[in-house]
Amino acid sequence: MEPVSPARRRLLGLALLQALAPAVALAQADEGADESHVKAAFVYKFTGYVDWPERAFDGPDAPFVIGVLGTSPLLGELSQLTAGRKVRERAIVVRKVVAGEAAAPLHLLFVGRAQAWHGDAAAARPVLIVTEAEGAMPRGSMINFLIVDRRVRFEIALPSVERAGLRMSSRLLAVAQHVIQGEER
Repeated sequence: MEPVSPARRRLLGLALLQALAPAVALAQADEGADESHVKAAFVYKFTGYVDWPERAFDGPDAPFVIGVLGTSPLLGELSQLTAGRKVRERAIVVRKVVAGEAAAPLHLLFVGRAQAWHGDAAAARPVLIVTEAEGAMPRGSMINFLIVDRRVRFEIALPSVERAGLRMSSRLLAVAQHVIQGEER
């Protein structure tokens, strides 16, 4: 993969942030904005920048399933935000996931910072793992939320994305705070 120049990265970042949802930009501009609302908007928008293989779905009418591990304010926010919306013509189902539950038929798993997670919930499955915990990347997180200058940002671990058989848009990579390109030690 060819490196992106800093100027091009900024330009791509600005274009993607405009596309990622006015709600995200407005929520972050308001210092009192609820962090879980902003993260829910990001999670929903991530689905438009990641490609899942057809084998990830049980059939052409199968829904796109987002799981939220444990009890998290994001569960309610995400349920409200995605009501009546679709991901690539598939209805969206948001559900609570219990620790130790199989990842099937999830397509995206959100793991909150308070959850004990060891990275094995979706091993070898095309499931996008989104976390919000320091040190989550080495455990298999693909996108991890960070707070930088009181704003919600994210980092991406490309090797984990590729191992899961997912493909991520270069536009999403361009606006990440940090992209892990190879296996970090």
